[in-house]
Amino acid sequence: MRRQRPTLIAVSTLIAITLTTAAPTPATAAPPDQVTALTAHQADGYTTLAWHPVDGATDYQIERTPVDANGTPTAAPTIVGIWRPNRQINQQAPTFADAGYNPGDTFQWRVRARTGTTEQPYSDPVTATTTAPWGNPTTSGEQLRTGWETTHAAQYTNDTDEYAYTAAIDALSDRVRVVELGRTVQNRPVNMLVIGHPTPAATPQAVAATAPVAINCNVHGNEPGDREACLIMARQLAFSTDPRITDLLSHTTVLIVPTINGDGRANNTRGNSTGQDLNRDYSLIRQPETTAYIKMVRDYRPVAGYDGHEFGNSRAGDLPMLPPRHQNVAQPIFDQSQDMIEGHMYAKGAEAGWWACPYGCDGGGNVGLSEETILRNTLGLKNVTNSLLELRSSGGQTRPDEGNTANNRRRKTYSALWTFHQFLDYHRADRADILKARSEAIETQAANTGRLVFRGSRPIPAHPAPHPGDSPPPLDAPPADLILDNPPCAYKLTDAQYNGTRTDGPGGIGTTVAQRIAAHGWKVITIGDDHYVPLNQPERGLIPLLLDGKGVEKLTDGERVHPTVTGRRNGPLTVTGFTCADDATINGPVTVRAGAALVTTATTISGPLTATGAAGILLADSTINGPVRIATTDTISIIDATIAGPVDLSGNTTGTDAPVLAGSTIRGPLNCTGNNPTPTNLGIANTVHGPRTTQCAAL
Repeated sequence: MRRQRPTLIAVSTLIAITLTTAAPTPATAAPPDQVTALTAHQADGYTTLAWHPVDGATDYQIERTPVDANGTPTAAPTIVGIWRPNRQINQQAPTFADAGYNPGDTFQWRVRARTGTTEQPYSDPVTATTTAPWGNPTTSGEQLRTGWETTHAAQYTNDTDEYAYTAAIDALSDRVRVVELGRTVQNRPVNMLVIGHPTPAATPQAVAATAPVAINCNVHGNEPGDREACLIMARQLAFSTDPRITDLLSHTTVLIVPTINGDGRANNTRGNSTGQDLNRDYSLIRQPETTAYIKMVRDYRPVAGYDGHEFGNSRAGDLPMLPPRHQNVAQPIFDQSQDMIEGHMYAKGAEAGWWACPYGCDGGGNVGLSEETILRNTLGLKNVTNSLLELRSSGGQTRPDEGNTANNRRRKTYSALWTFHQFLDYHRADRADILKARSEAIETQAANTGRLVFRGSRPIPAHPAPHPGDSPPPLDAPPADLILDNPPCAYKLTDAQYNGTRTDGPGGIGTTVAQRIAAHGWKVITIGDDHYVPLNQPERGLIPLLLDGKGVEKLTDGERVHPTVTGRRNGPLTVTGFTCADDATINGPVTVRAGAALVTTATTISGPLTATGAAGILLADSTINGPVRIATTDTISIIDATIAGPVDLSGNTTGTDAPVLAGSTIRGPLNCTGNNPTPTNLGIANTVHGPRTTQCAAL
């Protein structure tokens, strides 16, 4: 059962890497309106200050003073934070995360309330030494530091140092394997750290079986705060002996892409070297960087993800977040993503002192819309629970000390580090719900029911009450001409559309539609010179956005193919050419001839189904009351089907596109032999009442 989203919490357990706590000296009698019970909890790169609220307080000022080992001030006190009611969901337990300092130094903190502009007495001070950068400097592996760390945030880690740092982690830790996903336009590697305990699974398919999580750290080259957090977290995951870390990595695989936009990072530009905003290219995949990432999603099948950015609005929260909003995203994925944000991040943020809120909160403007080209929407359409993360790029009124560049950079990076650790904790605790949402989404999409929207977003509520002044991202309602109420069965592309040369990539040379569809992992049925892309597939909501004439940012204008078999049909059916059955009842055997294809949704076949040498068989949300035998067929997908007889898949050669048998019930034996590649269940187990043999034994 999904948890209720909390509206009131108490300050309790912080992230597991919290180390020390400083408590105030008890006072005999506090003056009226003085903050009391101030505490300071130390964690990686930040200090959580917590205190008892003062009745009638409008806001609170947080003061920090550098002190020496004896507690003697070494510099003037500075107001480093302003706590306001819209910072968190719990007004009865105010907290503030202070991260604008060099980790390892010692400070004194005080907090005072303000009523309007009237300043109340400061609290009694608390003094503590902050947590030094993670890793024992004398322990192999742990001693590694990024360029950002060694310069005390004065410089970001450059690409050469990043490659050396990640290569050293790979060499020194059995938990880590660095793989190259592709190359940028200027030939920089797009690397990914694959992290598991005691070692990561050996192949993408084996990693996919662990229900992995993916973090994309630097899509915009001039937004590097998340990237530094990813590099630090990679070191922690690689070498920590904390039981929390080893437990996490024993139950999943963490995929970290520190820098997808290496050219943009090297040049400190938002786009890549062609000027392309890569976060407007994850569906179209015109660029080699986005193509590399989408192929990773296809092969490694992460079930949850975070995408790191920075946000220029200084009035917004510390950590604006947003789920996939496109209306074609399956409802279970949207709901699970919102649960991760509202049910976990808001609550944990209130405990730790970070201001988490919807992207755009407090004057955010026209942000967070429904473009399918944006990674959070693309991932949602690919049935991945996920969120955007924006780091407020400047301190603003709530962090007045961040005119100091290094302090500003520290707050961004350490707040991202906190978020990514919380993301891992959420996946660990809610893995079953995440996988259930993914399974339901895949089956819902493959059923090919409901309208299609070519642009349009779900509403996002304002930050939970009592924050009436907050502004959520605007509603991006779909206009009537971008809604298709009668979805087709498939899209037909000519060979020129499918294999024709394109010039929308770098240097005027782009990959073909065929190559991009393959990168997305969609099944295609080829009959003669025609290529059919059925919609009864797991990514049904994304396919039309690229192949329909109504697509706002499409690849081509495919021809809509509607069902040819509906209603009741008595007697045998012999399939020639491309046949689509929807909401049909076929009372008799079905034979699919060589070179032909059958696509079904919500269809019942009362008799055996046989296909030998067929171009394709795609069955979804359908029932076959008889045996199924599919041999030497080019394209195979069986999702959420009920088969009341034996199933035999033999000698099917489908190139790089594995046959799919997922979420189905088979009331008889299941035999799979000689298929190349081996069939997959997409992580959604089948129910088989008879013996399972050879290649399908684990499905």
